[in-house]
Amino acid sequence: MTLATDIARTIRDGFDKHYSIFRQTSASAKLHFDAADWAGVREASRVRIEMYDQRVVEAVATVRERFPAAVRDESLWQAVKSAYIGLLHDHRQPECAETFYNSVACRVLDRRYYRNEYIFRRPAISTEHLDGDEPTYRCYYPAKDGLRSTMLAALTSFGLASPFQDLDRDLRNLVHAMRERFPGKWRMQPNFQIQVLSSLFFRNKAAYVVGRAINGNEEYPFVVPLLKAGDGSVYADALLLKRENIGRVFSLARAYFLVDMEVPSAYVDFLGAILPNKPRAELYTMLGLQKQGKTLFFRDLMEHMKHSTDTFVTAPGTKGMVMVVFTLPSFPYVFKVIRDWFEPPKDSDRKRVQEKYLMVKHHDRAGRLADTLEYSNVALPLHRFEPALVDELKRVAASAISIAGDEIVIHHVYIERRMIPLDVYIRDADDERLEHCVHEYGATIKELASANIFPGDMLLKNFGVTRYGRVVFYDYDEIAPLTECTFRRLPSTSDGDEEMSGEPWFSVSPSDVFPEELPNFLFAPGRARELFLDLHRDLTDPAFWIATQERINAGIQDDIFPYPQEIRFGNRYP
Repeated sequence: MTLATDIARTIRDGFDKHYSIFRQTSASAKLHFDAADWAGVREASRVRIEMYDQRVVEAVATVRERFPAAVRDESLWQAVKSAYIGLLHDHRQPECAETFYNSVACRVLDRRYYRNEYIFRRPAISTEHLDGDEPTYRCYYPAKDGLRSTMLAALTSFGLASPFQDLDRDLRNLVHAMRERFPGKWRMQPNFQIQVLSSLFFRNKAAYVVGRAINGNEEYPFVVPLLKAGDGSVYADALLLKRENIGRVFSLARAYFLVDMEVPSAYVDFLGAILPNKPRAELYTMLGLQKQGKTLFFRDLMEHMKHSTDTFVTAPGTKGMVMVVFTLPSFPYVFKVIRDWFEPPKDSDRKRVQEKYLMVKHHDRAGRLADTLEYSNVALPLHRFEPALVDELKRVAASAISIAGDEIVIHHVYIERRMIPLDVYIRDADDERLEHCVHEYGATIKELASANIFPGDMLLKNFGVTRYGRVVFYDYDEIAPLTECTFRRLPSTSDGDEEMSGEPWFSVSPSDVFPEELPNFLFAPGRARELFLDLHRDLTDPAFWIATQERINAGIQDDIFPYPQEIRFGNRYP
């Protein structure tokens, strides 16, 4: 073998080791689910996030130690890349292996930018129609076997060790829900079939069956959440058929799924058919393959830049004191750069802000924290930036950027899905939308609290409204574990002068929170404040927060459902 082939094989072996451990960790979710070991599910999810970088570091060290020529001779890497492509001919995860190669090559050579001859700026191996030893999904034929038998076969196909609590009841509920959604005689076409992905999707305290029904030219996606009863048995909790409910399950505001996949591209293809508005980058990310998601996102951005002409501008909404936030109006994301200095009353620094974002990445986001892509040294055309934005970046974030010829290089940036800031949304909302958003705002705070998250800065400008009408928090510089906060009642005054004083007349530590102040702090007098008190008065009582802390400290994980309570079978068919 040649030197280039040896280097290529070493990198490929490093990726294979990574994906083997990735699959083992994902597969362990089934064991944790059977044992109702919810702490184990959270730990598996957290550990898996760190795996990629660990394996890259190992592969880089091996290449540098075994092949010093690879470090000295950049021209060698064209041959390494060619050899690597040959090693991926029958590979089951070639797109992810290419991304791994890029990560290793860039670190070995310690460079920022490369031509396509040296790394995979574009994919070299097609994943179209790629499949593994076992089929990605199973097909069932209700016209032949009957709907009930079909659902029975699907539910019992996953090899769960736990028995079903009442399988006859679950099947009756599923058939009833289907007939409610599709009333009347359903004309079955010759191709009528139900397809179900072969692996369950595990997250938090649920396992999700993901499938679609095909009838003629129509496709109908569905999701069945499986939960554990107190006696350890399993039951079907709901049937999700509406796209908005399925979309909420697959929201990136939640923790990534644990799914055992031999061929991830086949799962992404299936999910892309039932979630047509989700970019492939987001589908890979929600399956726990964040690095592949980042690769695809950047390719999408570059492709969009090539075919668009609008310019980056300051994002709409109230300016933050920690980040410079900008957006390309034709591209549905915002770009966030940490400022060099923070205006009072912010008391933080770049390192602490980065630690907060890392904390969110590893934490259960409960469907209420925006997912973030983090990049280094992103080069974009300078002429695509509004001069006022460039001036602002130079003025308040000079260390985070540099100008290199006709490009602006952003040394560190966070990228998130663009949402309508909640303060902007409420300002223009009618009564119905106002009530909805105030309810969602309080629900967001409560669900984050149950996941051991205290937002810190709860001003409306730090929350956004998604396309599904959900409220999501996206400003993390003051976020903290709820259990590290001290919730206090406001002391009563003994002197009228004390109450009128502009400074507290009692001692206050940095971790102290006074919930009674929330309504006045968050809302101006008017309808929004009244709604908040009507809907979420419990948030103004320290007792609510202390009780939540006690549940967390006792190891109790609250149920947080990514679908409406009213569609749960227990509420529909009691």
